[in-house]
Amino acid sequence: MWATAVGSYPGEDDPAYAETVKVVLSELPDLPHVPELPGRGATATLVGRGLAVMSGIGADLQPAGWRLTDAPGVDHRRARSLLDQDLDQVEEQAQGYAGAFKTQVAGPWTLAATVERPRGDKVLADHGARRELAQAVAEGVRDHVADLRRRLGGVDRLVVQVDEPALAAVLRAEVPTASGFGRHRSIDLPEASAALEWVLQAITEAGAEPWVHACAPHTPWGLVRGAGAMGLSVDLAVLSAADHGALAEALEAGSTVALGAVPTLEPATDYTDKQAARSVERWLDMLGLDPEAVGDRLVVTPACGLAGATPAWALRALRVGVSAARQLSGG
Repeated sequence: MWATAVGSYPGEDDPAYAETVKVVLSELPDLPHVPELPGRGATATLVGRGLAVMSGIGADLQPAGWRLTDAPGVDHRRARSLLDQDLDQVEEQAQGYAGAFKTQVAGPWTLAATVERPRGDKVLADHGARRELAQAVAEGVRDHVADLRRRLGGVDRLVVQVDEPALAAVLRAEVPTASGFGRHRSIDLPEASAALEWVLQAITEAGAEPWVHACAPHTPWGLVRGAGAMGLSVDLAVLSAADHGALAEALEAGSTVALGAVPTLEPATDYTDKQAARSVERWLDMLGLDPEAVGDRLVVTPACGLAGATPAWALRALRVGVSAARQLSGG
């Protein structure tokens, strides 16, 4: 059994990013990843990072948030420059690394629910804009994978985690309109699946392994699997009975489940690796699955991103997850 993290960490400047890369590479030997520090500003958030990866469409930062444009605006160019700078840091510190590695990108539905069209209101309101955005994400991910392959020559298993925290809200008509008084209509399941499939297929065709992460309740894990996800990254605390069944099916079919069993914020009382291991064991027992049989297809993670944690707890959460995974593996 392995351990990794979701992606985000506390930190507000470039020296903090360099230190976080060092921590990730040293503390997560099984599956280190490209860290995200959204505290550095809009260009470093999940959405800013996602737009930096996106190919063929421009964007710029408005007072109300990110908006698509005909050509990249100054903030879009800054987001791309920051991503390149961060990957330079990862490449420099990961010299000589060999093994598995993970990166994260914003998914098409989370971007559609967050980014505005040039004429205003969310991309989610326009079928053509939704399609164009999803295809731009797919093309951008191909380039991102190729860039990481070039930078990290020793990586033999590259995981691309597609972050879709807004997917459930999109399907449940819970995304507010620009005015805030209404809600966008829900997206049909076939369209939702198709957009995800474009992105996940692009990852697969580029030679990487597509995962999908969401720590929101009501995420349709069956739809996500059907769209081509080979890994499902979840928050254990928000899973429904149907979710448990979908994840059990995924494990039995040979897919990976990244189980968020470690709190993202420091609990009032001490939380130990033994507690994390017990929560995973109870979950597997409920599903009737043997930890040894599941093996490396189960990955222990924090419940969600660690951007809101203190640096001390973020480090502690990584160590708790790694130690819990070792215990579950009999180490």
